[in-house]
Amino acid sequence: MTSRERVLKALAHEEPDRVPISDSPWGATVSRWHREGLPETISAGEYFGYEFRGFGADCTPRFPTKTLEKNETFIVETTADGGVRRNFRAHDSTPEVIDYPVKTKEDWARIKERLQPDFTRVDWASSLRGFRRAKDEGYFTTFNAAMGYDHCQSYIRSEQLLGLMLTDPEWIYDILHTQATLIIEMAKMMIGKGFDFDGAFLYDDNGYRNATLFSPATYRQVVFPVHKMLYEFFHEQGMPTILHSCGCVKEFIPMYLEAGLDCLQPLEVKAGMDLIELKKEFGEDLAFMGGIDVRAMANADPSVIEEEVRTKFAAAMPGGGYIYHSDHSVPKNVSFEQYCRTMDLVRKYGQY
Repeated sequence: MTSRERVLKALAHEEPDRVPISDSPWGATVSRWHREGLPETISAGEYFGYEFRGFGADCTPRFPTKTLEKNETFIVETTADGGVRRNFRAHDSTPEVIDYPVKTKEDWARIKERLQPDFTRVDWASSLRGFRRAKDEGYFTTFNAAMGYDHCQSYIRSEQLLGLMLTDPEWIYDILHTQATLIIEMAKMMIGKGFDFDGAFLYDDNGYRNATLFSPATYRQVVFPVHKMLYEFFHEQGMPTILHSCGCVKEFIPMYLEAGLDCLQPLEVKAGMDLIELKKEFGEDLAFMGGIDVRAMANADPSVIEEEVRTKFAAAMPGGGYIYHSDHSVPKNVSFEQYCRTMDLVRKYGQY
């Protein structure tokens, strides 16, 4: 079975030959693994057999980027969205926000003018070459894009954004809708020029450790229409949809399903996203990708990760609808040896 066939079966709630595999180690984690035995000439994805290959367009306002400050500890840079970020050299983490580009509606109007579909938003030569290679090698190929609330945080400070979703939802909806329209137009352009995608992988973090970031009523009013718009478009192209949403988003799942979502990822354990419970409650309608606790991977006792994989696979695999992924990104406290053990367990317990 090819990766494409395997993933499509899982997403269709059918049992493939084994559980499909994907994951997201931090760059700092991969650097550690190279020092501990991962060959320098091969990516972690190739070595461990990740089965997804993602492609996309530049859906930013495309502001010029430049380095403002650089030392041994960090780099401060402007972003293509118009903000300023500090990235630390020694570790991978969420960049520290120094400044946001949108503080007023006038700021947004200037950015909105720059969010027009354009042929130059795609690196056609290298992307199409990479896409054709991925198709030839049987990978599951996706159109990837950031959308919704999470992408809006690239423009507006989070505290201000959450308030505006209540006090001026029409403005925030305009931002989200503009971005979704650009995503759709760029996907159409790429599909029309030879990108025969198997699915859509969309990113919109809606939760934090204990709950959703905003209420179900706010989701329904501001974010739901945009999710529905995108899922319906991709379904018209014959592409199942996968949503990456970190944090605790269980309360939104019924509305995710109503909007047309096919698969939820990454099911963050420390935020209360329990794969076993989710499969039991929503598994007939929603596929799941993730839910394997990275803290168990890093535990010095190898029986901890074995129990994690064994029990969750036993619950999630029956009837299809499950794809392996860690419950977030694999941090650098997971050694190469520990991760190899995890992948061995995924293959051992993931056979149908």
